[in-house]
Amino acid sequence: MTEKPETDRVDCTDCFALPGPDNTRIAYVKTGGGVSETWHTPDCPALTIMEINLMEGNKRIQEQEEWAQGVFPAAHDRLRKAAAELPADIDAQPFVDALTELVQAQADTTGYVVLHRWAEILERHFPPELPDPDRTTE
Repeated sequence: MTEKPETDRVDCTDCFALPGPDNTRIAYVKTGGGVSETWHTPDCPALTIMEINLMEGNKRIQEQEEWAQGVFPAAHDRLRKAAAELPADIDAQPFVDALTELVQAQADTTGYVVLHRWAEILERHFPPELPDPDRTTE
């Protein structure tokens, strides 16, 4: 059975609410473990400000997402075209190929490119140096 994490209660300096059925509990998982909680009354100014900030933050994220979805396809296409126009024998070719593939991987997902996908792409374009079998060590 899992132990219940330690909870530290922080009093709201605006409403000084206590735990109760009519009050709102805001809880955070602390970096070092455990939970921090603060209770607020329904008319608490601090709670109202927090809710406004959350709504504004969500609105900004939505606007950024809509902008990015509109801009990304054309920017991605410009990257592919620029990469295709580069001579194949340039020293930077592995970087160009890896960047192009990483951007394509991002375009293929609705979220983030996960770490193992990054590792696969980078390993393919920048493989580890293998020991030379013709070279003997003394």
